[in-house]
Amino acid sequence: MKKTVSLLAALLLVIGLIPAALAADEVVNVYNWYDYMDESVFEDFEAETGIHVNKMYFTTNEEMMIQVRNAASGEIDLVFPSDYCVERMISENMLAELNFDNIPNLVNIDPNLINPDYDPENKYTVPFMWGTVGILYNTTMVDEPVTSWDILWNEKYADNILMMDSIRDTMGIALKSLGYSMNTSNLIELKAATDKLIAQKPLVKAYYVDETKDKMVAGEAALALIYSGDALYSMELNEDLDYVVPDEGSNIWIDPMVIPANAKNKENAEKLIDFLCRADIAQRNCEYIWYSSPNKAAIELMGEEYTENTTINPSEDVINRCEFFHDIPEDLLRIYNTYWTQVKNAK
Repeated sequence: MKKTVSLLAALLLVIGLIPAALAADEVVNVYNWYDYMDESVFEDFEAETGIHVNKMYFTTNEEMMIQVRNAASGEIDLVFPSDYCVERMISENMLAELNFDNIPNLVNIDPNLINPDYDPENKYTVPFMWGTVGILYNTTMVDEPVTSWDILWNEKYADNILMMDSIRDTMGIALKSLGYSMNTSNLIELKAATDKLIAQKPLVKAYYVDETKDKMVAGEAALALIYSGDALYSMELNEDLDYVVPDEGSNIWIDPMVIPANAKNKENAEKLIDFLCRADIAQRNCEYIWYSSPNKAAIELMGEEYTENTTINPSEDVINRCEFFHDIPEDLLRIYNTYWTQVKNAK
């Protein structure tokens, strides 16, 4: 059967019915967040290298982890997880060590983002984007300064608040509002954050992830918990919107690029990583999704449009009051899931 398929592929190649790259199995299977890449970048990569990009998408880190953990060998070659998930993936031997000889454009990456806590030996990851979590609000609907997370608990905005359908993000800001670390393992603190989210539930219009930005553009809510890049997208389409990281602090995150340990097209994935680290390509992706770029060369190309935008380029003061998420052990994750179910099922 395999010989028959190979002969058919060869015949189709001769008569020009399939691309040479596909016949030669020159592919890379990419698993990414929805709307997290300028799709034309993939087209240019294919044109330059002959490597076809197969695209798959996820909406939460938890969904991504399940799929990568259960994927058959070779189904996924390149993934864009969040930082805290990388810790878990490394501990479970889910990732391949990168051959940086195939990624010369790594020199463009800000050295401050190399050797991060989640990959201290810098064996497995290359930063793709970074950003913050904050509040996007409609200035025509909110008539007071937005400086604290507690505004998301203000009854004045009942049925006008959008929260994230994301355990770590939503639990994290509840913890911050109480003065606790987003990475706490203290069960009393976690229960307090859960109780606070349950108390908020009657005020919440909906829990979203990707839909939030369009809902805010349409003026369907006054306040939303949101990622900085989605906030900037919304602000460009609706001049009444503004974004802030509250005084209590928040999450600062990095989404790196990683290769699963069972990837069959590892070298192709490394070629794509290198392509995405090229200054002009990193610029295009940044200007498409407007998250913060780790690429120094791309930032130079973008100039003041980037550096003067405090949403995409937050001040040192904002950064210093934020913290990275870290992985949590399996027993604590079960507690998180139990508490999150209580929040979602609350009336």
